[in-house]
Amino acid sequence: MSKLEELLKKLCPNGVEYQELGDVCVFNRGTPLLSKEAQEGDVPVISGGKTPAFYHNIANRYGETITIAASGAYAGYVQYFNRPIWAADSFTVDTKYNIDLNKKYIYYFLQSMQQNIYNTKRGSGVPHVYGSSVAQFKIPVPPLEVQCEIVRILDNFTELTAKLTAKLAAELSARKKQYEFYRDKLLSFDNLKDTKTLKIIDIAKVYRGTRVVKSQLMLDAKYPVYQNSLEPMGYYYKSNVAKEKTYVISAGAAGAIGYCDIDFWAADDCLVIESESVNNKYIYYYLLTKSSVINSKVRKASIPRLSREVIENMQIVIPSLEIQKRIVNVLDNFDKICSDLNIGLPTEIEARNKQYEYYRDLLLSFSELTGGGIN
Repeated sequence: MSKLEELLKKLCPNGVEYQELGDVCVFNRGTPLLSKEAQEGDVPVISGGKTPAFYHNIANRYGETITIAASGAYAGYVQYFNRPIWAADSFTVDTKYNIDLNKKYIYYFLQSMQQNIYNTKRGSGVPHVYGSSVAQFKIPVPPLEVQCEIVRILDNFTELTAKLTAKLAAELSARKKQYEFYRDKLLSFDNLKDTKTLKIIDIAKVYRGTRVVKSQLMLDAKYPVYQNSLEPMGYYYKSNVAKEKTYVISAGAAGAIGYCDIDFWAADDCLVIESESVNNKYIYYYLLTKSSVINSKVRKASIPRLSREVIENMQIVIPSLEIQKRIVNVLDNFDKICSDLNIGLPTEIEARNKQYEYYRDLLLSFSELTGGGIN
């Protein structure tokens, strides 16, 4: 920050002038392009989303480009590209001729104004954001040397944040792979002779849940409702599963395997498995090692289906109850470590992002660096 402070004292001792974006920038609408009209290529087509809508073989914008989504759920979303793109349902922001504005500096300013830009949405159906609305925002315009120094600082901060995010994601992925390796090794029973292999139907009851409609769900009801996802679809006032320590396999969602240790409501797209002779959590962990087999049995259709017979006829290796309990304890502890990491890493990333946003907004406000701007 010392170099920036020196530049500000030297080049803007009396503050920084603010100008309306419309006075220093031009806003150009993109050119509509349907996916069926696109030719195979690697040029991203930027429309109303946060990611490319699809790809094309030619571009209509080159070099540094700032885009703002024009319509849809993410209307107003600001992005920066330094490669050829096709601007479709979006508009681009360019500097006017003979205006000394660093394109990346403009991007960082617009990014700091992201929520304000979202607030300009208009339209009762599909929301729209217009360049004429964004043009009214005032941007601080320090000398180009100051702009470039701010961009350098924020680029470095962005790069460090990206490296940290990649490192944390890699650490989490490695920990998950380690967990899966030891889980599968524990449940392979290569050197354990005192086991028996049975079908799940021989040791557990498998049944489909009972239908519940969305109008019956309530925010303040007691029991989570599972349908075709590992996340509850809502809450219901009563439970159709009386016992704890049961787990679920969703019939949809490609046979996703989940475990629930509280009373819950199983809907009709959910298979419930419970056993009185085998540790239910052990069955859950064992089935996780067979997830690829289960997924391969899902009937591919507009609504995926997994038949109850597939689960009933799956074979499971059963050691003594003592060994089942020991395996569950080991995997529970390992799973807790992974879960803590899964919670901790995103929290760390979020903290870094907030730190970045704080310094970005501070750098672009000039209030604490120069004592105020000139309006």
